[in-house]
Amino acid sequence: MTGKPLWVHILTALGIIVLLIVVFLQSLHWITRHDKTLTIPAVTGKSYAEARKILESKGFEVELQDSIYNDTAKPLSVLRQFPDAEAVVKVNRTVYLTINKSIAPLIEMPNLEGLSFRSAEISLSQYLLKLGDTSYRMDFAKNSVLEQQYNGERIKAGTKIPQGSKITLILGSGLGHEDFSVPDLVGLTYNDAKVLLESNGLNVGTVIPSIDSSAFVGRQSPEHNTPDGRINRIRQGQSVDLWLQRDKPVKATVPEVPQQP
Repeated sequence: MTGKPLWVHILTALGIIVLLIVVFLQSLHWITRHDKTLTIPAVTGKSYAEARKILESKGFEVELQDSIYNDTAKPLSVLRQFPDAEAVVKVNRTVYLTINKSIAPLIEMPNLEGLSFRSAEISLSQYLLKLGDTSYRMDFAKNSVLEQQYNGERIKAGTKIPQGSKITLILGSGLGHEDFSVPDLVGLTYNDAKVLLESNGLNVGTVIPSIDSSAFVGRQSPEHNTPDGRINRIRQGQSVDLWLQRDKPVKATVPEVPQQP
């Protein structure tokens, strides 16, 4: 036992504790270099490898946060960084990078046929596709999408294509202003009838039964002649419905009534 009072021992212990706390705080301050900051360089647009090299040389940690696809940017280039460029941060700060994928992801082609041109544009944008060329075909549905094409071929809805692909749209131009005689299709094969219709700016309407290229047209609507023998008239862009049969029909001779001048 020493002759020192108890309160002296208590004060001594408290002094040691305070000293240890001060030493710890000072060492923590030195370890973290709390007062040392750096400005983050801009690395967007650079390749991931180059951006990583630049950031690590400045004392930053680098972490790949995400990868998305942008068809206007180079593959594996940095699209975004966080914190942003010119931000002032402490040393050893982690910089998170978002890079561009090297290959476009595949998406399903939407069904645009039957939509208005404006609606088709919106749908393409929603599916991250681009509008390519547009062309017109005679059809009563003006500015309606008659056909969707990819790489020059008609593409079905649900087909997998790369994101950012260009889609060509065939639009209806509306009905022609002049009318002409309805072509006589009875007795022709389906293929020949289709070619004749399209060469006259007409569309194939309903086909009954299902399409058989070797079948013959047994009936059409509108017909070539009216019941009183006059020639039916039609305008470009309209459709003709076809009824098909396996055997070639025997055409009845119908005397045609001359058209009035």
